Amino acid sequence: MQVGLLLVTSFNCGYILSFSNLMLVPLGWTWGIICLVVVGLYTAYANWLLAAFHFINGQRFIRYRDLMGFLFGREMYYITWVFQYLTILLGNMGFILLGGKALKEINSEFSDSPLRLQYYIIITGAAYFLFAFLIPTISAMRRWLGISTILTFTYIIILLVVLVKDGKSNKNKDYKIHGSKADKVFNGFGAISAIIVCNTSGLLLEIQSTLRKPAVENMRKALYTQYTAGLLVYYGVSIVGYWAYGSVVSTYLPEELSGPKWVKIAINFAAFLQSIVSQHMFLAPIHETLDTKFLKLDESMDSKENIKRRFYVRALLFSFNTFVTAAFPFMGDFVNLFGSFTLIPITFVFPSMIFLKVKGKTARLEKKAWHWSNIILFSLLAVVTTISAVRLIVNDVQQYSFFANT
Repeated sequence: MQVGLLLVTSFNCGYILSFSNLMLVPLGWTWGIICLVVVGLYTAYANWLLAAFHFINGQRFIRYRDLMGFLFGREMYYITWVFQYLTILLGNMGFILLGGKALKEINSEFSDSPLRLQYYIIITGAAYFLFAFLIPTISAMRRWLGISTILTFTYIIILLVVLVKDGKSNKNKDYKIHGSKADKVFNGFGAISAIIVCNTSGLLLEIQSTLRKPAVENMRKALYTQYTAGLLVYYGVSIVGYWAYGSVVSTYLPEELSGPKWVKIAINFAAFLQSIVSQHMFLAPIHETLDTKFLKLDESMDSKENIKRRFYVRALLFSFNTFVTAAFPFMGDFVNLFGSFTLIPITFVFPSMIFLKVKGKTARLEKKAWHWSNIILFSLLAVVTTISAVRLIVNDVQQYSFFANT
């Protein structure tokens, strides 16, 4: 129940405020809905499959990289490690940017000339650091899940009410896909990357390691919760946002909202506070690795020496992430890049590789063909979507200067 709640609230974080623009604007209604359904179902299946390999021949694997290293050797251990940690780091930068956007929107309600976005990015990075320092592990987050749930559904309900109101009053909605043929193709693949991001984290085994026995059955129950109640919410917000504003919908939905001042303030403030909890779940594996490396393992987590070391390690990590985010404040780039280059392989390609390695000798021919087709198809998709993401970054770098006040 706790992990299911963690997944539902974490995937309904501030990122959903950008999905209308990132997922549906480049695809339009027909292809957008088709891709939402297909990618959602396929991601659920891939995670359901991977959950079964938490145990192999009685041996338990609590980290994805350990499983890949055990089956395919040291090289795949490090490849998985790099893919996961790039996903986590880029995802955390996206969280910092979203938090900064939320704070800037609050300030804009009180001032016609709000401070530069970079100031709010620094404040967000400091808030994330403080939470990570005081709540060092995923297990310590259980008491925060209730607060996160309340915050999540507070801003989502208010947001949906305003979106429906704006959609009814907006009589000139345009759902046309704009741009050249090349732009439409590359942006479409970028949208597929964003859809993948909103459905998976690449951290299933690490999350599964916190579950009681039977870990496989319990993880699948948590996944059922995510891909029913959870998916209904973040897909719902994305679809209603696109319906309300059409192809001109902003990359950050609260920028579009009408209504009284308190509505925008409540949505942005709740989204900011909830993102503090969500980002910690996604960044926890890096905290665990750094703690294992730099803390004294023969002392408690809260010993005087370990508190000091944890402070320095967390401060260094968030200082780096905050600086990079402030220098490259392009929200869509974060989502598309880690959805393409890293999440596609570890979500779709690696589970089929694991199946063939573990059960390939006894599996039926059609199952082998199925998993080989997955490996080939999604490897090609990873290449194409990565090219699309890099193209978007190049365009943004040409359009904006470093430390742009977007």
